[in-house]
Amino acid sequence: MRNVALRLLFTLALPAVLVAVWWVASDGSRDVYWPPLRTIVTAFPDVWTGERWRGDVWPSLYRLAGGYALAAVAGVALGTLIGSYRRVRAVCEPVLEFLRAVPPPVLVPVIMLFAGIGDTMKIVVIAAGSVWPILLNTVEGVRAVDQVMKETARSYGVTGFARLRTVVLPSASPQIFAGLRQALSIGIILMVISEMFAASNGLGFTVVQFQRSFAIPDMWTGILLLGLLGFVLSVLFQLVERRVLGWYHGSRAASRRS
Repeated sequence: MRNVALRLLFTLALPAVLVAVWWVASDGSRDVYWPPLRTIVTAFPDVWTGERWRGDVWPSLYRLAGGYALAAVAGVALGTLIGSYRRVRAVCEPVLEFLRAVPPPVLVPVIMLFAGIGDTMKIVVIAAGSVWPILLNTVEGVRAVDQVMKETARSYGVTGFARLRTVVLPSASPQIFAGLRQALSIGIILMVISEMFAASNGLGFTVVQFQRSFAIPDMWTGILLLGLLGFVLSVLFQLVERRVLGWYHGSRAASRRS
């Protein structure tokens, strides 16, 4: 219990200090683009009502979930295939290096030509940008599987899908989760960017509408909400990661103690 309390204290200490500094530094500000934090906090419940949550927040989360899930499935599947076979990796590597160097926001107009301006376009944009850290980390994780484990599995007749499920993916899972963590933050950014193009709802659309109508405190509430959503999603991801990779964190803790 004490360790949990200390971890919570360390987690919240810096955000609390930053909020306090922002509160004090902005207090009394008359700059229209830099309103006091007190004004932003006061406006928050008036702006983000139940209706706006249903009309803007949930559609954004739905698009993020769809794009992120698509990127996760494609990244892990392709990364496992490419990482498992040297010739496939040699053929695909130049193309992958080229494609991952293209900024995903640049692809938005191109994707709009093929997917339209609806949710499909936004999901594809999120997936197109989020897939790279998952794919590349999966490739490296699969390549790094201990050769002794591979030979042991082969000697016991563990091949095919059974070998993939019991040896390759568990060994590569720490790096796969590292890619999934990076992809989550990229997905949130691309969610906002995709909603700034030909959208009628969503967090990105709403923040831009506030900015264009000079509702600056309302715009800041949207930015704060995006930060809070990112924080909550990160915490949830860490909980899932610790549960799935409990064996890995346990082995690391045991090795440090020894």
